[in-house]
Amino acid sequence: MEFFEVVKKRYSHKTAFDPQKKVPEEDLVKIVEAGMAAPSAGNGQSPEFIIINDEKVLEQIRQVSDNVPLNTAPALIAVLTRPRARQVLDIATECLIADLAAATDQMLLAATALGYCCGWLDSPFVPQEARTKAEAALGIPPDRMLLLVVPVGYPAEPGPRRPKKPFEQRASWNRYAIQREAQE
Repeated sequence: MEFFEVVKKRYSHKTAFDPQKKVPEEDLVKIVEAGMAAPSAGNGQSPEFIIINDEKVLEQIRQVSDNVPLNTAPALIAVLTRPRARQVLDIATECLIADLAAATDQMLLAATALGYCCGWLDSPFVPQEARTKAEAALGIPPDRMLLLVVPVGYPAEPGPRRPKKPFEQRASWNRYAIQREAQE
């Protein structure tokens, strides 16, 4: 699939995945390697990943939330960072967040290019209790922090795609000239 086609095709899958269709391990490795190839501040390469495809471990993670994609995906990719992100933001912390976002975005594009649906799930892990349970299930040490998972699989049904604003409402040439919506 051509790069710009992948970018346009990618969306955050918010409905159920087909539980009968598994994701081959070699594809999960390709997706994580795409995340690992992302740019990072000072080449710190801070994001770390846990590929989750064992049904017992998936079941432990599913217990933290009633989120449909989380509970139906045949594979998850946990994205970790250093717990510094728990402190007040400074430039080093902002770099960790940027690294995490760049790596996750590249994994989303790679999964799409391979023909899968995926998403970015952080909300199930916002409550401290849920994150603590998931971190324990994954054996994450205290010097690391789970921030999100990327569910990967085939859709059980087509997922809705949220509309994107037109170019003119988000970009301009040489000087700010964004055409704002009337209701802003």
